[in-house]
Amino acid sequence: MKDVIILGASGSIGRQTIDIILNTKNEFRIVGMSLGRDLKLAQELVDLVKPEVITLREGDINFNGLKYYGDEGLLKLASYKTNNDTILVNALVGSSGLLPTIYAIKSKKNIALANKETLVMAGDIINALVKEYKVNLLPIDSEHSAILECLKGEKLEDVKDLIITASGGSFRDKKREELKDVTVKEALAHPNWQMGPKITIDSATMMNKGFEVIEAHHLFNVPYDKIKTILHKESIVHSLVMFNDGAIKAELAVSDMRIPIMYALSYPKHVLNKIEPLNLVGLNLHFEELSYKRYPLLKLAYEMGKKGSIYTTVLNAANEAAVNLFLNNKIKFLEIEDIIFTYTNKNYDEYELNIDNILYLDKMIKTDIFKKYGDK
Repeated sequence: MKDVIILGASGSIGRQTIDIILNTKNEFRIVGMSLGRDLKLAQELVDLVKPEVITLREGDINFNGLKYYGDEGLLKLASYKTNNDTILVNALVGSSGLLPTIYAIKSKKNIALANKETLVMAGDIINALVKEYKVNLLPIDSEHSAILECLKGEKLEDVKDLIITASGGSFRDKKREELKDVTVKEALAHPNWQMGPKITIDSATMMNKGFEVIEAHHLFNVPYDKIKTILHKESIVHSLVMFNDGAIKAELAVSDMRIPIMYALSYPKHVLNKIEPLNLVGLNLHFEELSYKRYPLLKLAYEMGKKGSIYTTVLNAANEAAVNLFLNNKIKFLEIEDIIFTYTNKNYDEYELNIDNILYLDKMIKTDIFKKYGDK
């Protein structure tokens, strides 16, 4: 039996992780969870799971086990010692997921990663730590999980391209001129997936797909020129791998995040679950070009990725701040792009790549953006 610690247990990925573990006998045991600001939900999850240790963002709940609090609590939970092989599921949102990943790696836990920002901000550093501490880093994203499956048993030198599919997000059928006055409610209405608000907005701007390109570069050690994206509205083909001889492998499945979550937990096995399988009869699949003109942030992600992790840190910080402002009705939807381009167009070559500088830039840029745009 494997022990599991879930960071972000109150969120969409966290709750789905709990669901599949509680419905999988004799495979996993949840020993720890970090919980958000919804104390009613936190109490329900603790009563359901009965873990050994929890971390609370704020407030308190009834719990007889070990309790931690705040950012320091996240790091203590990530470092928590258990008696069995341990997997840390990092389902936190935003840059807050970076340091807990590092602490978990240094405590020799395997990582099931749903926190994109960990690799977007510090992919090179994380990969070096994974190698040093001899742990596994496995993706929870459906796209990267699909690539992981397609690459199993293959040699990287035989790969021509990784092809990441995109649903197109909430506004995939709108022209850019129609986006001027879209509302938060409209942006959060994703046609295929049930996700948290931040990632749903990122899907609408296509920043999420840009982050996935950066993640794929770090996860699979593939250059950016060999990572492609394609529009696939059905979200049935989650990614593809094209080989040098023209052959293509693809992973097809229903749009259910419990599939990649379970694969990350049980890799390299495919554990039986209760999800209704994909019905191939009558299936229609469509693929279209993803336009950089329609989605300029996707092109920007490639550019920042090629410049390195200091620049992808800036990209992430500006995006986090801008999305937060939009969700709180401080800016319009297209202003998200304007803010991100304003900050990524600056020169940051003076900053050496290390965790201190990454965290400094992250905080500095967010503070500056909130100061300039937060009172609009």
